[in-house]
Amino acid sequence: MKVLVTGAAGFIGSSVVKLLESKGAKVLALDDFSHADYKNLVGVKADVVAGDIRDPGIYAKLPKVDAVIHEAAITDTLLKDDTRMMTVNLEGTRNVLNFCLRKKIRLVYASSAATYGDGASPMKEDQLPRPLNIYGYSKYRCDCLVKSIWDKKGSPLIVGLRYFNVYGPGEQHKGSAASMTYQLYCQVKSGKRPRVFRHGQQKRDFIYVKDVARITVSALQLKKSTILNVGTGKPGSFNDMIVYLNKALNTDRQADYFDNPYVGLYQDETCADTAALDKLGLSAQYSFGEGVADYVKNHLEK
Repeated sequence: MKVLVTGAAGFIGSSVVKLLESKGAKVLALDDFSHADYKNLVGVKADVVAGDIRDPGIYAKLPKVDAVIHEAAITDTLLKDDTRMMTVNLEGTRNVLNFCLRKKIRLVYASSAATYGDGASPMKEDQLPRPLNIYGYSKYRCDCLVKSIWDKKGSPLIVGLRYFNVYGPGEQHKGSAASMTYQLYCQVKSGKRPRVFRHGQQKRDFIYVKDVARITVSALQLKKSTILNVGTGKPGSFNDMIVYLNKALNTDRQADYFDNPYVGLYQDETCADTAALDKLGLSAQYSFGEGVADYVKNHLEK
């Protein structure tokens, strides 16, 4: 099997590329390297193509592939350029989708838990979207786009994956947009007190990137087009994260709490309803504590 991975040099994309290759697949890695790190692809066998998913002409230059995993996107929720967010995330996805429809090949694409916004938790795939920012809205519109063609005759498999709070190796290049796990690790490692919103009790469904890559690659084998939550179903707090980081680093840094400046634009809790994921046998394998321990020991501290 030959798989096109967009956003291949990014955080999740690079993990997907490496997992695909470990399973014997050939990979065509597409990235414009504007929000990526070439170091994430050092050592892979993939054929790397530098290109922008917004450019319709790039698709005519691609060799034949059997499936697409679409990870290319702007994920910085603090980006102020709404036009850029929408053209990259929505119009870029439209181009990828049209490519798959023309070639009649399977598509797995990255959606986001940001589509739920401040909706009720645990968050179910069929609940009303309530995005709190343009990023969440852009991902919601991608979901609307693919749903509109699901039932059309001859439509290939299309699976949307609503990733919850992903952390793990390959994210360092994201800077301030990297996960809180990485941000707080850097603070603790440098001898500082980890800074979190008062009083650290906000919860997130943190899921390790190794689980995310496995679920994403496995989704290529599903029999029916669908949208799935990709989370653990067991949210952890920022206070929990600090405990796990201190344990992994053998430190005892106490939290430095400060007021949340994003009131009204901030999700106090995210938790995936994972019933559909569990039914498919694709449940997360790492608990939050296990994921943090593996991340620190086998990646950040190496």
